[in-house]
Amino acid sequence: RVHFRQRRTATVGPDLSHRRTMVNQVIRAPAVRKAIRVEAGDDPGKQEATREKARAYATEVAADISYSTIRMLLLVLRWLWNRIYDGIELSHVDRIHEAAKDKVIIYTPCHRSHFDYLLLSYIAYEEGLHLPYIAAGINLNMPIVGPILRRGGAFFLRRSFRGNRLYAAVFDAYLHQILSRGHSIEYFVEGGRSRTGRLLEPKGGMLAMTVRSHIKDPKRPLVFAPVYFGYEKLIEGDSFISELGGAEKKSESLFGLLRSIKALREDFGSVYVNIGEPVELDAILDETEPGWRDNQNGEERPKWLNDVIERLGMEIMSGINSTAAVTPISLLAYVLLATPKQKIGAAELESQLQLSMDLMKRFRYSESVTIPDKTPQQIISHGEKLDVISRASHPMGDVIDM
Repeated sequence: RVHFRQRRTATVGPDLSHRRTMVNQVIRAPAVRKAIRVEAGDDPGKQEATREKARAYATEVAADISYSTIRMLLLVLRWLWNRIYDGIELSHVDRIHEAAKDKVIIYTPCHRSHFDYLLLSYIAYEEGLHLPYIAAGINLNMPIVGPILRRGGAFFLRRSFRGNRLYAAVFDAYLHQILSRGHSIEYFVEGGRSRTGRLLEPKGGMLAMTVRSHIKDPKRPLVFAPVYFGYEKLIEGDSFISELGGAEKKSESLFGLLRSIKALREDFGSVYVNIGEPVELDAILDETEPGWRDNQNGEERPKWLNDVIERLGMEIMSGINSTAAVTPISLLAYVLLATPKQKIGAAELESQLQLSMDLMKRFRYSESVTIPDKTPQQIISHGEKLDVISRASHPMGDVIDM
């Protein structure tokens, strides 16, 4: 019975509470009641108005998971991946299955595309793991799209809590409700999408709230799962290039989403999803502050918390790098971008690709890094198929260019 109960929790998650019940519990949280008193003072009328304001905040934030919506989304996503990708290459997923048996999982992927959270939820569902709650920016809570994402497990947060103690208390209480029930969560510690492919500096906001919640109620061990996404082509690629060239970032909108549908006619190659070695929070807390369990009802933000957040952020980002996917397109880009005019002879390109793969196999950055099993000729043909390189005939041999 214990075994099957554990398997059930790992697969479908803890029992889902109705959204209205969850909002009521958030409003009754001690920290939220305190924030209401601080903002409203002793005036009963102001207290009631502030309580309704807190309820509106909680309703704005809270997910509203619906399994009928999830089943519908599953069909749409299955069609979408088959339409635009040659396949999803998943590696090291056994690490998540092992951790899910008796631990709460916080998925912390790198952020490349808006497809990241859809991909991760799809993979969790297909692998028989319960769907994570997803921290999404309030900019995605747009008409039509926002309600669908909310029913798929997204909860929304504002870009900044600064100057709004009531909103911060409500969000903190909601996150604690999710974690204390044993639900897994997904968020991006970089904050926003990387425009260059390089990892951004980790942001400490969500990490700090997660750690504080665990300190208050450490019933189940908590692990952070670094996840690497490797896309051969990004659906946002053109806008990223424009932004890197100095263009202003455009806000997400329903019109922009509809406009991007035409890109679905393209071939985006494969997408690589690699799971890193889970980072155990209790181990970091024990090393940094052996007496942390005695602080469950003490300071709101103990002095040693910043050290824990900094180390946690670095270990997560190092874990993502350590499980990177070397893709055929990234190899082509690596070689061609190092040439003076992004042009190279086909024979020389094959030689450079083979040398690069031989070096990576001989001098492993990490055992978790994945390397293509294609030949140089297959990599070049793949690049031509995706239209990222072109070939020109020449009497002394074909020339390849970007």
